[in-house]
Amino acid sequence: MRDLYFHNTETNNILENEKTDNMEHIDDDGEVQMRALGRTPMQTGSDSALSQLRAQEFLDEVSHLKVCDEHQTWFQVDVASMLQGCVIRGHCVDKSEGRAVIFLNGSVISCDPILGKIQHYPRGIVHLFVDDNRCGASTEPDTPLFAVELFSISPREEELSFILSTDVEAEVPQLQETVACWLGWLNQ
Repeated sequence: MRDLYFHNTETNNILENEKTDNMEHIDDDGEVQMRALGRTPMQTGSDSALSQLRAQEFLDEVSHLKVCDEHQTWFQVDVASMLQGCVIRGHCVDKSEGRAVIFLNGSVISCDPILGKIQHYPRGIVHLFVDDNRCGASTEPDTPLFAVELFSISPREEELSFILSTDVEAEVPQLQETVACWLGWLNQ
């Protein structure tokens, strides 16, 4: 089954870290200098510690995925380095597919180790569908009992499509909780 971790904290006007403070700049001598990575002026020490905790929770969860060593290294090295300095609101891992989404303040990141893709989507282009087939409305074969999809309106080959589904009635409440978290994030 899938696990969802979403942190409900009060929105406190902290802008999402776009790492603009960490980019190169030109000094008085015309030399290009790289600023050290780290907290931005908008991110306080407690915010940084909380984001590090959330990143570690995500990395701990994906470390338990039943994926090959190469994919595990991809999560623990490539994805982990990308998360440095980001304000993380929550995450969701699909253990059956080995994929994950990470929710930031104003965007979502999709991580697919099979394709080796880390893709970033602004909240404004992300949408949610819920397909509840418990009443037997669908006549198509292989239709799941309950499914949720987080998707984006993007060019082909770049769209977000993160689907969680179940054919087990007892797992529906967990997916409904997932929908509640996703809707809460979408409506911030």
